[in-house]
Amino acid sequence: MENGRRVVKPMRYQCRPAGKPAFYDEQYPGTYNARRDNLRGFWKGQYGHTHGLVLVDAFYENVTGPDGKNVVLEFRPDPPQTLLVACVWSHWRATKPGEKDLLSFAIITDDPPPEIAEAGHDRCPVPIKPENIDTWLKPDARNLEAVDAILDDKPRIFYTHSKAS
Repeated sequence: MENGRRVVKPMRYQCRPAGKPAFYDEQYPGTYNARRDNLRGFWKGQYGHTHGLVLVDAFYENVTGPDGKNVVLEFRPDPPQTLLVACVWSHWRATKPGEKDLLSFAIITDDPPPEIAEAGHDRCPVPIKPENIDTWLKPDARNLEAVDAILDDKPRIFYTHSKAS
């Protein structure tokens, strides 16, 4: 939200929190997902401050196949639909000559529904209900319980999966 209006902004999918050095991306390569159980810890600079949404028709996860090798699975909601997936974002500002400012985000993940756990993965993006969009995009950092309630009120989605090609 900017000036009370919803906006669309291109951002990189791997959040570099504001104030961190550029090498942070290599030092912490897992910052593409924000685990729900760490939103008030590692992500406290974003959670309750800079929230966004990502429109998702499918997502991909690495799992260990029956032969012990890595397999990439594609998960899709059934029935098919576009999910409004919660994310946190940051505006990182360049500090050295030659660097550019960066807008980046991390998708919020939580414990998976049974069908994703049975497929071998332990996380799932958190979709939010359409009626919670504006409250999600304009969080009150002094009332994180209200923000938590939006994540608790996620719609129950059933996911099918197949091996990604």
